[in-house]
Amino acid sequence: MMEIGKFKELVAYRNEPQGWYLVDETGDEVLLPNKFIPEGMEKGDEINVFIFLDNEERITATTQIPKINLNEFALLEVMEVNRVGAFVDWGLDKQLLIPFAQQSNKMVVGRKYIVYLKIDQVTNRLIGSNKINKFLNNDDLELSVGDEVDLIIADETDLGRNVIINHKHKGLIYHNRIFQKLKYGGLTKGFVHEIRNDNKIDIVLEKQGYENVIDDNSQKLLKYLENHEGYMPYTDKSDPEDIRMVFQMSKKNFKKSIGSLYKNKMIRLENDGVYLVR
Repeated sequence: MMEIGKFKELVAYRNEPQGWYLVDETGDEVLLPNKFIPEGMEKGDEINVFIFLDNEERITATTQIPKINLNEFALLEVMEVNRVGAFVDWGLDKQLLIPFAQQSNKMVVGRKYIVYLKIDQVTNRLIGSNKINKFLNNDDLELSVGDEVDLIIADETDLGRNVIINHKHKGLIYHNRIFQKLKYGGLTKGFVHEIRNDNKIDIVLEKQGYENVIDDNSQKLLKYLENHEGYMPYTDKSDPEDIRMVFQMSKKNFKKSIGSLYKNKMIRLENDGVYLVR
């Protein structure tokens, strides 16, 4: 069975009165209704389509392009609210349901909200959720200080503006680092300014100089290198207890700092250890 909520490259297999049946590499078929068929389609043609459930809950293909992809966020407008929830415009003829249980606050027709696209585990249907914090995880970060990231601007707090990072993580831009108007749901680029010990992420909108993008742990490693003729024998393969004893940091934070310094071309990594780039 084809996975819904994603684009898939399929091949035109047979033409029926209701449309073309497309087939994947395993032989599974899906209907592309007539209204979505590009002019001149022939058997054997390859086509990139979005897979979803139609109004009768049948797996269907479309050439319409949704405004949101599975397991991602987007700003969507509420078109209708009824007894089952809110329906938002997500770019397809069939509107996307946001059940009441998936709304952080009661949604209002005509307003736009940041929505996450997921598969409901009970009904196997695509639904949206406005409870965005449920889908953001800062436990396992694949980020380093100075990295450029994709941002969605979220709500404002006393400290600054919350942001969604790469559709995966939660970050914050402090008020004193905001020098432009930020619109709720807006898309922009930013840079990781600091990753704190509790994995909270500080974001800036403009790339900083080395002195500003290097966090405290990285500064500690730089100081060690400067005090030891630009060399240290400790690497990501070193014993965690040795790291803790020498640098007073976890092995995880040590590896993050090494990665940050290497990305900023401040160190070079050799088999026998780490060297400061002069």
